Amino acid sequence: MAFPLPRGITPPEISFLAEMEMVTIVPRQRLEGLELLGASSLHIISPIRGPVEPLIPPRRTSVPLWLASLLKRQRRANILPPPWLHPESLSLILDIETQHADYQHAFSPPPPLPGQPKLRDRGTQRPTARPQYTPEGQRYYATPPFLPQNVAQDQAYDDGGEPPTLPFHWLEVGTMLLDVASDDVIEPDQTRRLLKELREVRSAKIRSGVEVLDNAAVAGDGVALTGVGAMEIGEGRGFIGGVVDGLRRIGASKEQARREQLAEAANGGYDATQDDYDEMEF
Repeated sequence: MAFPLPRGITPPEISFLAEMEMVTIVPRQRLEGLELLGASSLHIISPIRGPVEPLIPPRRTSVPLWLASLLKRQRRANILPPPWLHPESLSLILDIETQHADYQHAFSPPPPLPGQPKLRDRGTQRPTARPQYTPEGQRYYATPPFLPQNVAQDQAYDDGGEPPTLPFHWLEVGTMLLDVASDDVIEPDQTRRLLKELREVRSAKIRSGVEVLDNAAVAGDGVALTGVGAMEIGEGRGFIGGVVDGLRRIGASKEQARREQLAEAANGGYDATQDDYDEMEF
């Protein structure tokens, strides 16, 4: 008898989805275009579709992470790390997670979605979703991993005061790039250490939010997971679900005891049993 899978998406499935993230590569040799399995054959709406353009060195191009990893193993291309995977950017994010007063029990803000204002403008501008269109004219709203959140840029972070942000698949993409293209990452040992510290700090925040989970279980409200990554949600799903279910049972027992006390008070405080009624009748 096979063991049942846990509810929700599993960590290996999350890693598989993260391989569709677009990253930037620099080809080392000329390669012809590739005709990949596109969304038209799967009857789904996806911005990653159609053939891959020819790779001409040293011109940069964006390809899915799984293809970039394959070309890197074959020594046909180098992978340019995304701007958040620099030691300087990771150090700034770690400082926000640990030292900023507004994020002691919250997570660093995620990158803005298409149509959403930047971090410094979110207090004055109203976010509006910006649709995109396929070559057939179908409208869709792009979400990770179909957003250019892991492509390389000329600068590690915005000089205008915009802090670096972690994308939705930051843990999976960072781990894969360090495993496959550690020689392309700036200071890979320090980068790996910073990623480990970020994972530990954010995991501790998820486990320490018992008060928030208690309020969610009693009031029936949801738990805000803004800024939490895909792998963090997959790994913490069992813990969060178990804690919420346990707190819900405790809250239900407390509510039942309160109702019994109110019923006793409404009846004058007399706690009669069936045996007492039988003796009175006798």
